Amino acid sequence: MFNEWFGLIFVLINFLFVLAFYRLFGKTGLFVWIGFSTVLANLQVVKTIEIFGLTATLGNAMYGTAFLVTDILNEKYGKDEAKKAVWIGFLTLTAMTIIMQMVLLFKPHEIDIAHDSLNTIFSLLPRIALGSLLAYLVSQFTDVYIFSYLKNKFPKDNQFWIRNNGSTLISQLLDTLVFTTIAFIGVYPIQDVWQIFLTTYFLKALIAVLDTPFGYIAKRMK
Repeated sequence: MFNEWFGLIFVLINFLFVLAFYRLFGKTGLFVWIGFSTVLANLQVVKTIEIFGLTATLGNAMYGTAFLVTDILNEKYGKDEAKKAVWIGFLTLTAMTIIMQMVLLFKPHEIDIAHDSLNTIFSLLPRIALGSLLAYLVSQFTDVYIFSYLKNKFPKDNQFWIRNNGSTLISQLLDTLVFTTIAFIGVYPIQDVWQIFLTTYFLKALIAVLDTPFGYIAKRMK
């Protein structure tokens, strides 16, 4: 049960950091977090774990914070600011992918101890990054537009949970479908890919529900 209870702590720590960035640096802190979380989520996703008896990849909690951030920006500053955050995350991940592929091309010194480890992680990155970039754009812009639509339909403060969960649950479904298809089909057996898809979406949906109280806290921050 270690992964289960430690995973809950891990999720809460991630969301607390989002609030800390917002409290200390305001809107700028949220933009910084978008770039940071996008990169870190794509590094974490190369690690596979077992949780609730199912196979899953890490990165779901960190990636989930990006949806919370765009929802906070959309809620408090409008759709254009949320879209700006999406592009920041996209370009940050693109830059990291290109730069780290160039890093791997440098011939290591004979005393180097890092190249093999970097190669293990970042040699997988182009395919993962491609899947992540496409999934990111599709899901994040879907999230922004659905949130804006729901904001018009359910504008009250106490209806934030509808806007937040409705947009995130739909967009995360698209994200998981696009990402697992590109990143894992042909790498793992199809039954494993299907299990990763189901488990990943279950975890993302759980994280989307857990982030709602943190969204309400952010709404009340000045």
